[in-house]
Amino acid sequence: MTLVVGLTGGIASGKSTVSKLFKDAGIPVIDTDTIARRLLEKDKEIYQDILDFFGEDVLTPAKEINRNKIAQIIFYDEEKRLKLNKIVHPKVKDTVFLKIDNLKAEGHTLIVVDVPLLFEAKFDAFMDKTIVVYARKKDQISRLVSREGIDEDYAKAKIKAQIPLSQKKEKADFVIDNSKNILETRKAFDKLLRTLKDLSDS
Repeated sequence: MTLVVGLTGGIASGKSTVSKLFKDAGIPVIDTDTIARRLLEKDKEIYQDILDFFGEDVLTPAKEINRNKIAQIIFYDEEKRLKLNKIVHPKVKDTVFLKIDNLKAEGHTLIVVDVPLLFEAKFDAFMDKTIVVYARKKDQISRLVSREGIDEDYAKAKIKAQIPLSQKKEKADFVIDNSKNILETRKAFDKLLRTLKDLSDS
């Protein structure tokens, strides 16, 4: 059988690190953030849908959609965030399902789908198993401040805007604790990978 696994986490929890570990192990990873980014390109139909709703203020001088500007808008406006999700998420899901079918046809028995909003977008309903990459809130804050050059209050607000990692842990089938160091994360990953391969071979 083919096991399709949803991978998620919280902002700055280390999901990208675990995603790379899967890729390095030769496991195909479908990155929904990359898919969403491509769907916003000028030659895609969603491009015009975004402009119709947000207006041309969200464009860069090169007439490309400024994702950071949209992120700032929807961060403070839930109605606009829900509308954006309604525009983008169905197309992302269609693309993901097509990629899964293609990978199954190629004979892959383990496929990982990297979804930042796995539970928020109800994407977990389509996964055989789910993984949450966990980090302590204080680590998320320090990583965000360092990575994005924002102040601590804004970092806390960005974290608060997501489902708490403690709740995601309860929903997930597996948890990788990324609160320690990369060696411990790698050990936890290797153990989980063996489990997932066993499940996909059964």
